[in-house]
Amino acid sequence: MRTGAARDHVGYYHETAFYGSDTEFQALVVPFLDEGVAAGEPVLVACCETNERLLRDRVADVSGIRFLPGADHYSRPTDAILTYRKLFAEYSGAPQIRVVGDVPHPGVGAAWDWWSRYEAAVNEVFGDYALWGLCPYDLRTTPPGVVADVLHAHPHVAGVGANPDYLGSWTWPDPVPDPLEAEPPLVDLGDPSPAEARHAVSAACVATRLLRDELDDIIYAASEAVTNAITHGKPPVRLRVWADAEHVVVAVSDRGEGPGSPVVGLVPTSQTTSAGLGLWLTHRTCRGVSMYRDANGYTIRLVVGG
Repeated sequence: MRTGAARDHVGYYHETAFYGSDTEFQALVVPFLDEGVAAGEPVLVACCETNERLLRDRVADVSGIRFLPGADHYSRPTDAILTYRKLFAEYSGAPQIRVVGDVPHPGVGAAWDWWSRYEAAVNEVFGDYALWGLCPYDLRTTPPGVVADVLHAHPHVAGVGANPDYLGSWTWPDPVPDPLEAEPPLVDLGDPSPAEARHAVSAACVATRLLRDELDDIIYAASEAVTNAITHGKPPVRLRVWADAEHVVVAVSDRGEGPGSPVVGLVPTSQTTSAGLGLWLTHRTCRGVSMYRDANGYTIRLVVGG
C-alpha cells in the first residue's frame, strides 16, 4: 500500500515545493524522507552537496536513504532519466518509491530549456511507476519564470495537493540566446544537405580548441538536426554556426512546428515519425540542447565546449 499524500494515487505522483531558507528546506523534505524510511519504502535523494548535508543532519535514519551525487545525476536530462529508470527497476515490486531531487535551473548556472522539458516529460516517462517524486525549488535562487514553468509542469504542490496552475500540456519555453549569437554567424547556409552541414561545421571549428570528442559530437549533432529538419520539418532549412576559441553554437531552423511533446529527444526511440534515436544521442553528448518556436518556425540550438 502507498503512503502519505500519494496513498490513493496510481502511477507517478509528481510534486513540487518552494522554500526560502535552509530551515524551510529541512521542514519540507525531512518528514518526506523519514516517513518513507519508516514505511519501508525505497528512498532516494539526488541533491546538491549543501542540501544533502542539511538532510543528513536532520533525518532519523541515514542508513535507510540512498544518496546519489546530485551534480552527476543531473548533468543532463537524458542521463537523469536513464539513471532513474535503472534505479526504479531495482525496486520493482515496491509499493512506493520516494525520490527528492534538486533539478538544475539558471539560478544555479544551468540552462533551463531542457530541464523545463524534463519536468514536463517525466509526467509521462515515469507514469507507470509507483513513484512519489518531490522537486523542491529554492526561492532565493530560482528565477520567477522558472517558478511559473515548474508550477505548470507539476500536478501536485506539497501541502496543497492538486495544483491549480498545472497545465497538463506542454508549452514551449521562451528562447534564451547564447551570447555568441549576438555576433554574425560564421556559417549561414540555406537548405544544406547533411553532408554539407558536416563540412560547414567542421570548417567553422578549425580555429577552436575543442576536444576531438566535442568536435565529433557537434558535427554529428548538426548533421542529425539537418536530417530531422529535412525529414520532419518544412523548407527552407537554415543552418547557422557561431564559434569562439572555447565553444560552438549551431542553430538549425525550418518553417515547421517542431516536436509536439517534451519527451522528444529525452528518451530513445526508433519511431520514424519522430526525431528518433539520433536526437536522443545529441542530448546525451552536447553541453546544451534547446528548442524553440517563433514566428519564423522551429529552431534547435546545439552547444558544445565552454
